[in-house]
Amino acid sequence: MISTSARLLRLVSLLSARPSWTCGELADRMAVTERTVRRDIASLRELGYGVESDPGPWGGYRLGAGSRVPPLVLDDEEALAVAVGLRAAALSGVLGGDQAALSALLKLRQVLPPRIAGRLGEMDAAFVQTPGPDEPQISPGMLLELATACRRGERVQLSYRDREGKATTRDVDPYRLVHTGRRWYFVARDVTRGEWRTFRADRVARIQPTGQAVELLDPPDPVLLVSRSIATGTYPLYTTVRLPLPLEQALRLVPPTVGTHRPDGPDATVVDIGGPDADGLAGYLLGLAVPLRVLSPDDVREALLRRSRALLAANGAPSTHGEPSEK
Repeated sequence: MISTSARLLRLVSLLSARPSWTCGELADRMAVTERTVRRDIASLRELGYGVESDPGPWGGYRLGAGSRVPPLVLDDEEALAVAVGLRAAALSGVLGGDQAALSALLKLRQVLPPRIAGRLGEMDAAFVQTPGPDEPQISPGMLLELATACRRGERVQLSYRDREGKATTRDVDPYRLVHTGRRWYFVARDVTRGEWRTFRADRVARIQPTGQAVELLDPPDPVLLVSRSIATGTYPLYTTVRLPLPLEQALRLVPPTVGTHRPDGPDATVVDIGGPDADGLAGYLLGLAVPLRVLSPDDVREALLRRSRALLAANGAPSTHGEPSEK
């Protein structure tokens, strides 16, 4: 039998994962009696967790805002400092595991008293994240809304702008948020198309819960899905090269967000890479600094040869022009 404190933590985790639970469902998931669930709910309320309930046999429990910050017993300034720190970590990726920071921030914000949550919202509106070159930004509020949708397991209506700026509205089943180091991507199942899609989070205009709980069957690897989506994006030109490296080393040299990989025996990997033009692709390939072979197209191969010859000419032996020849 698990301890009372461990059981309470488990109960909080369950309440955070879905919009609502019946007493019977919680009892089944925790392998305890319904009486124990009701007693634990009362304990959480005493600790400051705002657990709301609906009366009747089909009523449910849900986690709302607390009356104070539980159970760390933080004062207002400490709670605000922790929330701001988690927000910065989630947006910058400074801790490496930005998903963990975002998840912790979601849990903290859900139980913050309104007076502290209001101050944090004011700071969200005032803070500005320095973007990379030509990189659009996503607001902290929208990032948290998307993360909340992933945690709740509830179908949402997504208002989205595609790369041409066309506005669309679609029903999706949220799954995960993926951070590539440059952008956030929202992974969800498009209900109408019946397929898994990736959405750039900065292009999401609005997300509206529908109240319909969904169960995701056989979800994809979200990181792999995003990587493939980025690597196979629309480029004017693609090249196929053979790297004299095993697949694992080739993935470190050419990230999966840049190319799509397939092994060619145990010691080589074939990679498809997109780029703006033949010269731009040749410059990227030259920077890899490995004796690769361009399989296609000829334009990229010729551009790579031109760049290589120019580099050799610029760094070759000193010219002997004008010096007397030996006899």
